Amino acid sequence: MSASDSLSFAPSREAGLDRLMAFAPRAGHAYALGRNSDAGPGQPTAVSKLSPYARYRLLTEREIVASVLARHSLASAEKYVQEVFWRTYWKGWLELRPAVWSRFVEERDRQRDTLVDSRAIADAENGRTGIDGFDDWARELVATGYLHNHARMWFASIWIFTLRLPWTLGADFFLRHLIDADPASNTLSWRWVAGLQTVGKTYLATSDNIARYTGGRFAPAGLAVEALALSEPPIEPARPLPTLRHRVPGQPALLLVTHEDMNPESLFAGEALIPAAHIVTDQKLLWGTMARQFVAAAAGDVAARVTTNLGCAAQLAETLDAAALITAAQAAGVRQIITAYTPVGPVAEALERLAPPLADEGIALVQCRRAWDDQLWPSARRGFFPFKEQIPAYLRQEGLA
Repeated sequence: MSASDSLSFAPSREAGLDRLMAFAPRAGHAYALGRNSDAGPGQPTAVSKLSPYARYRLLTEREIVASVLARHSLASAEKYVQEVFWRTYWKGWLELRPAVWSRFVEERDRQRDTLVDSRAIADAENGRTGIDGFDDWARELVATGYLHNHARMWFASIWIFTLRLPWTLGADFFLRHLIDADPASNTLSWRWVAGLQTVGKTYLATSDNIARYTGGRFAPAGLAVEALALSEPPIEPARPLPTLRHRVPGQPALLLVTHEDMNPESLFAGEALIPAAHIVTDQKLLWGTMARQFVAAAAGDVAARVTTNLGCAAQLAETLDAAALITAAQAAGVRQIITAYTPVGPVAEALERLAPPLADEGIALVQCRRAWDDQLWPSARRGFFPFKEQIPAYLRQEGLA
């Protein structure tokens, strides 16, 4: 991450907690009033900028919501709480329909191989289209690894409906540069703008809206005046959440930490049978340079925390492979490896490939899903609004509201 990046995110849980504590008092009316406004990089903003910490679960959704609701009523902080639940919803929705991720990857690769006008893609990614705002956001994304959520929507809409470029390549551009690049949130947000996620419902960026919410910084001319929804073959029906293998009770286990959940001490709190932790920062499972730098630096923070909070020896590794895990498990004298559940994406695919060779050595790989996910993801079977209706009851059940 560039030292000159004024939007840099310190890669530690403590930094995330500091940012949460600073933001929480403003998560009510101030957030609701200013959340759509983007004054530009380095300028004051109403949004929390917690997305990298939530993405890698240095902070959990539950503790973010709990911190906000300790200072505000649900009614006053409803807009922000809903934003946190959007993240949970996207994760759950994709978890119930993993083929949508596979379809995105296949279509992205096909478009890469067959696109005739590669110069148009290069111009869009390098901010050379001549479109006011769009070019600035392209350069801001590459320089900082971050964009305001409203700017992400404007950018995606212009990419799809004004420039008429493949949405999968736009989503891939975001994945390759966002610090908070996430298979579910990124893919499904682009699908939503394109009219695929909520069939027929698109998002159209307009000059007036952009001018209003950028304080007049940008007022692009020549934008598309209509957004005709893209189409696709029917998607698979929602599946149940995968059944998890149970850990053998009373037996020690090696803790495996990946970038999908870098807060293992909260998931395995009070665990006395973890002699060692294997913390992996596999560059092949991350897309962009800034995300890789953030995760690599955060790994040291994780190592210190698991040593302090779980009392186990921590080892950093740069690859997620069977041989290294077998060696680590044997060195720790264990026959099972425990890890936080990995949702749909490259890490989940990698763990699926690892399970058989580990089993051949008599080592079980056990994934543990957080209660938040276990309870909320199955409700993402339809659109967000039916999901949203359940939020108050769930928060009351959890003693958070």
